[in-house]
Amino acid sequence: MLPAMLLASCSEEGASPVGADLDEMLGKQEAVAQGRMSARAKRDNPYSVTNMRKAYASLYSTRADYQEGEAEEMVPVTDYYVRFLPKDKEDFTTLDEMGVVLVDTPLDSEPAGEGDQGQDQEIMEGRINWQYAVVPSDFGFPDGIQYEVLEECCIPDDQEEGGNLGADGTGRRCLDWPVLERRAFECSGNTDLLEPVSRAKVNPAGRITITDNGLNRKTVGVAGVKVVANVFVKVSTTFTDASGNYSFPAKFSAKPNYRLCFKNSKGFSIGLNAILVPASLSDLGKGSPDGITLNVDGNSDATLYRRCAVNNAAYEYYDRCQKEGITLPPKNLRFWIINSLTPSSALMMHHGSLLDQGLAANYLGMIKIAVQVFCPDITIGSKGSNYDYPALYADTVHEMAHASHFIKVGTEYWNKFTTYIISSYLITGDCYGTGNGENAGYCEIAEMWAYYIENAFKNARYGSSNQRGFDKWFKPQIFKDLEAGGMTKYEISEALKTTTTSIDALKSELLVISPSNKTLINNTFKRYSK
Repeated sequence: MLPAMLLASCSEEGASPVGADLDEMLGKQEAVAQGRMSARAKRDNPYSVTNMRKAYASLYSTRADYQEGEAEEMVPVTDYYVRFLPKDKEDFTTLDEMGVVLVDTPLDSEPAGEGDQGQDQEIMEGRINWQYAVVPSDFGFPDGIQYEVLEECCIPDDQEEGGNLGADGTGRRCLDWPVLERRAFECSGNTDLLEPVSRAKVNPAGRITITDNGLNRKTVGVAGVKVVANVFVKVSTTFTDASGNYSFPAKFSAKPNYRLCFKNSKGFSIGLNAILVPASLSDLGKGSPDGITLNVDGNSDATLYRRCAVNNAAYEYYDRCQKEGITLPPKNLRFWIINSLTPSSALMMHHGSLLDQGLAANYLGMIKIAVQVFCPDITIGSKGSNYDYPALYADTVHEMAHASHFIKVGTEYWNKFTTYIISSYLITGDCYGTGNGENAGYCEIAEMWAYYIENAFKNARYGSSNQRGFDKWFKPQIFKDLEAGGMTKYEISEALKTTTTSIDALKSELLVISPSNKTLINNTFKRYSK
């Protein structure tokens, strides 16, 4: 039942949807973690108001006009270092919509190794653990979400470069904030982290790329991915552009820790960490305050490669859909990448489809809470596809084509489709069955469309003549021939309606949509009639 419920949508092999046994699948947990982080050493936060005011006093207390309480006045609380304990996806959504950047490990600690972070030991097994963030001092904490203020902070504005302590023309004292910031690092025992004082502070910038081994090892940008940089509680985020270039709005005096957060500017997210942030984080380690440039290739971490390849395929899918007039997938699409499984699927659970989630969760062992809180829409089975960009690209496009179909037909249609897949697997051992069972028409239409789009987009990218699915009992080549005869992908996609539940209904819809192509449509369907 586990593979039937978890991977109900489709299996491109058409046989068993499981590429590994149950123990292997639940044991490796590749869907929810890149790796494990060892013990982390806590460091004294230089941006705490205590350390910033201590730094102020050490710099200026020898002035003749220095007054008691001056440090408190000159070094205000600008931000709070906090931790939240969201209880469900609604809490995560609320915080996200409020602009809170959640980080899944303490910001005042040093990682002892690279990879994704491990479970907070303060939280009982099976619960979401603390999420760390920095919020402005005037932040309105939402009702119902547990939080704790860990430290009051003063984080200098990078625009306030200032000069020597003096007057700014209004009688107000002004600070040399870069000097104060450096002194706070020294006062807090973090001198070893500082860059040379002679180095001018700049906005970190760089490029994140990946090698596509299907394009003669061409390097392409990792598009639209979120990049996070932080030095203690000073956190900055940005997104790469279509070419993988990025630039942060903040400047840093010390080497930031860089992460890729797989929440894309197009609106989809990939994976989740063991501590259940709904987008995976890949830690890139410390880098220059000027920024880092990274190419992900066959020598890189396999999980990072998979995430970047799926990210790019999904990003490109959105662009191609807009160009072709194809309906975009629903907003906030969620991917899981499962390296212990071979097939992929479009469960659409996050958008209300598939079986009773409580029932399914009973079979999901250690990731039960993940399924209950962060139901995936699409799973990418990547076993055997490590570092295989074209394979990951094809699987991602196939499932996103399903997602575009789903938004046109809704959950009732999709549940009948997945019910057919489950029944076929349980009865015949083949996810697609023979095409004779109840609701077979739902499967026929859905898979014709997905294989057609997969082949079309992959062939356009790689200049190939891919024909996957042409040997199945359903016939995606019908759509291929219709397009070759002059119909557009938009016209074909318009036939995917809630009433299009059989091959005959599909033909009727196409004749209504494009009556000028009546001869083409009739001849094409006749050619592939059973």
